[in-house]
Amino acid sequence: MHTMHINNLDLNLLRAFDAVYRLRHVSRAAESIGLTQPATSHAITRLRLLLGDPLFVRSGSSMTPTPRAQQLAGAVTLALSALADALDEPERFDPARSHRSFRLHMTDIGEARFLPQLMAQLCPHAPGITLETQPVPHADVALALDAGRLDFAIGFLPGVDNTERVELLRDTYVVLVRRGHPILKRTQLKNRQRHLEGPDALQQLDFAAVRSHADTLRLLQSHQLESRLKLTASHFLALPDIVRQTDLAVLVPQTIAEHMSATGDCVLIMPPFALRAFAVSLHWSRRVHHSAAHQWLRQLIVATCAPPASRRVS
Repeated sequence: MHTMHINNLDLNLLRAFDAVYRLRHVSRAAESIGLTQPATSHAITRLRLLLGDPLFVRSGSSMTPTPRAQQLAGAVTLALSALADALDEPERFDPARSHRSFRLHMTDIGEARFLPQLMAQLCPHAPGITLETQPVPHADVALALDAGRLDFAIGFLPGVDNTERVELLRDTYVVLVRRGHPILKRTQLKNRQRHLEGPDALQQLDFAAVRSHADTLRLLQSHQLESRLKLTASHFLALPDIVRQTDLAVLVPQTIAEHMSATGDCVLIMPPFALRAFAVSLHWSRRVHHSAAHQWLRQLIVATCAPPASRRVS
């Protein structure tokens, strides 16, 4: 096994390695750390020789890490993050004086669920801080966090690995229809909740769904209801009025359905099959785990958006 001593290692080699690992591209990595492309390539070559491993293999225009690089990446990211925080960040982060901008991944349903409470806390207590939501494909969320293109990601993100995370809440999907919908004649009231009766009850409904919330589309497909899908909208904002003005039903998270039905013109129904609960979590990169600014905002997000039993974050 090829071994080396830390005394032989130049810190800039690790900076180059970390940038290439996060961005999967030498030129973009060089730009992110203020080096030329040849200097970054030379640093990776030196590190390859020191470790006796290729570290990255070119795959099209991307640099794919080897197992040795994946094993090394976590420790390098944490070490560089801790060092950067110690050198660059003040001992205290003052949200009342800060003018920092944070970028968050959320779906439009996530925006509706979390942003009102979060902004209600930010505006009076941190008036100079701004938030920007930037939804990205789930497969790119972890890389965007590591690359600094995102500060946080909030949502049901089962495919997002290698991040720090804390669960905000657990939810499940329910059916939402307008008050007076004919299907309500087939419901029974149990424990203050309306339940559909009969396994074929949903086959009598026509559905609307939102393209950005792909889990609802998969649920309809898994219960052989795709033929009942009459509308696929691009944005969640249209759904409440669509439900109120038509006989279309929607599958939505229960917390969202409770909000939409609060006015009394929509009714929440528990479907006649068990829907597995899912976790909505807050994700962030290990490289900013010790950042005072990130610690402050993630603690605020948890305190604002999570039920009391879930409010634990480091």
